[in-house]
Amino acid sequence: VQLQASGGGLVQAGGSLRLSCAASGSFARLNAMGWYRQPPGKQREFVATINSGGDTNYAYSVKDRFTISRDNARNTVSLQMNSLKPEDTAVYYCVVRPFGVGADYWGQGTLVTVSS
Repeated sequence: VQLQASGGGLVQAGGSLRLSCAASGSFARLNAMGWYRQPPGKQREFVATINSGGDTNYAYSVKDRFTISRDNARNTVSLQMNSLKPEDTAVYYCVVRPFGVGADYWGQGTLVTVSS
């Protein structure tokens, strides 16, 4: 499974960005899809997930500001980030778990920088 993330960049506080991640390779269907992030000098942390049924889960710090969505036909997961704060600055990683595979696959990461 290969993941290609895009959409990172530099934005001012209060602005918006949309991240996308496309999965390709040998798999039938994708189960859970999600996003994690790693702020500078910190450990990787959970941001949001969405399962095959469309149920979502968010970290408290991004709830009501970020929205995760998926397109099953295109095997993509997106993260709409609004009202961005400097503390949202991080490398954002997408992750997917195919059905029938006991493993998660990670993208290469895309940098989001929010200036104050």
